[in-house]
Amino acid sequence: MVSGKTSKAVRKSRPTVVVQKSTPWGLIAAVVVVALFAGVVFGYAFMRSQENQAQADAMAPFTPTAEKQDPSTQIAGVVVQPYEGGLHVDRATRVAYTHNPPMGGAHDYSWATCNGVDYPVAIRSENAVHSMEHGAIWITYNPDQVTGAALETLRSKVDGQPYTLMSPFPGQDQPISLQSWGHQLKLADANDPRIDQFIHALRLNQYQYPEPGASCNEVGPQEGGFQQDNPPPFEPAPAPGTPGAYPESTVPAPAGAAPAAGS
Repeated sequence: MVSGKTSKAVRKSRPTVVVQKSTPWGLIAAVVVVALFAGVVFGYAFMRSQENQAQADAMAPFTPTAEKQDPSTQIAGVVVQPYEGGLHVDRATRVAYTHNPPMGGAHDYSWATCNGVDYPVAIRSENAVHSMEHGAIWITYNPDQVTGAALETLRSKVDGQPYTLMSPFPGQDQPISLQSWGHQLKLADANDPRIDQFIHALRLNQYQYPEPGASCNEVGPQEGGFQQDNPPPFEPAPAPGTPGAYPESTVPAPAGAAPAAGS
């Protein structure tokens, strides 16, 4: 018979069983994935911030101020010509513009809708000139020379952008032409950085167009109005001096004269 003392000694001599906890590999993997994702997100945000800052720095010289009212003069190739505002003609009258495409002067009573509109067809110049009088940028292109990726690049600069419109302009002497009131820049490459510089310097530049605060929305379907989905057809401008054509400019109105009604 085994004594209680012996049994106790035997029990003490038995090996101790240690239970080890398993490593939570799934949790560790999840934490690593989250950390990597957060790093990618913050890294992307930082890169975009740097890119935006670099773009802002690049555009800074072309930002209009009271001291520098026309920064477009720093852009190589820009043509500047002053025009008097408020010179209106009716729908039946053609204007003999001296620039092709025109960049100011007499124009139709109705403006072309210009809130980021890409017109698939050429539009009447007299309406587009009125849009520029309201502060818009009008981008035109020769449809025989600008297609594919180049055309998409131009569209990306117009789509959804306020006070901007684009349309083909048959026969223009350069592939691409940019117009604002009294300013023009012609170039050949849709990736030319001067396009963004021109837009930044002149779109809604209060110092460079006659009617700050004027609308770019559709005029409406009333008689004589410009309809975005059914614009008046394009016609080449008559040459200056053509009988019956209205001259591009007239003698400037006297100082303090009120602007034309409906402008």
